[in-house]
Amino acid sequence: MKKAVFVSREVFTEILDFLANHFEVQANQADRVLTPEELAEALADKDGAMVSLTDKIDENLLRRCTHLKAVCNIAVGYNNIDLAACSAHGVLATNTPGVLDDTTADFTWALILATARRLNEAERYLRDGKWDKWRLKQFLGLDVHHATLGIIGMGRIGQAVARRASGFEMKVLYYNQHRLPLEIESACRAAYVTKEELLKNADIVTLHVPYSPGTHHLIGAKELSWMKTSAILINASRGGVVDDNALVEALANGTIAGAGLDVFEGEPSVHPGLLKLTNAVLSPHIASSSKKTRFRMAMRAAENLVAALTNGNPPDLLNP
Repeated sequence: MKKAVFVSREVFTEILDFLANHFEVQANQADRVLTPEELAEALADKDGAMVSLTDKIDENLLRRCTHLKAVCNIAVGYNNIDLAACSAHGVLATNTPGVLDDTTADFTWALILATARRLNEAERYLRDGKWDKWRLKQFLGLDVHHATLGIIGMGRIGQAVARRASGFEMKVLYYNQHRLPLEIESACRAAYVTKEELLKNADIVTLHVPYSPGTHHLIGAKELSWMKTSAILINASRGGVVDDNALVEALANGTIAGAGLDVFEGEPSVHPGLLKLTNAVLSPHIASSSKKTRFRMAMRAAENLVAALTNGNPPDLLNP
């Protein structure tokens, strides 16, 4: 008898076909975000699950889902999964590292350029029929070339962002929990500094850290006050890393010049103050959203699930 698995959100049909070669598969292809109660009911008799960042895997759910042996996140971040609870219940948890690094780095640069050059404001101005003539001082933005880029969180994605900065002949500073080996610093042309030094000297600050209690509001009112008034902040990591209330105030008061944000506290809800600001470029958590990369993420999660339920040794195990 095949083991049973549940896929909590819509995936490509090829992924379901792959899983069906190994398991009895039930999938939420309607893509409705399930309530905690609905998710627990769906997983009550399942051996494994492919889940997303909208699904909370915690003690309350695991206590009810005694058959569950593996949960495989379709994401590199896993703050939706309580790893300690999974370990206590003998549940293997995995993520999808590596497959989205370059795509996320590309999108980070899209946010950098759009924010620095005020692209959202200019497009809205044009679409609203307000453009009547060329002006010398129209939508003056921030030059990216030769600017100083500050990267907070120098993991795989942060390093990919840094490597792309060489094409703009930028000075790159980075702050990380641990200093990188010299050969990586050299490849990224990046200098290690304190967080305060980075924030005070960077023209562009970009965040690439996972969300955890230790990174909650890593950027708040104090940190924003250290930044240049001409600087911009980019966040394509996780909501909650930035204090959105403090950011709204900083953008409204001119403490910093602008922000490019792909993630938000409490998403999909967005702070109403951000929606009113013209100097904020906003996108709906799509940094990894190329067709090729999202397919690879889902397939990587599926491969983890197959390995977890067949040999107990998935390649991306988070809680060995």
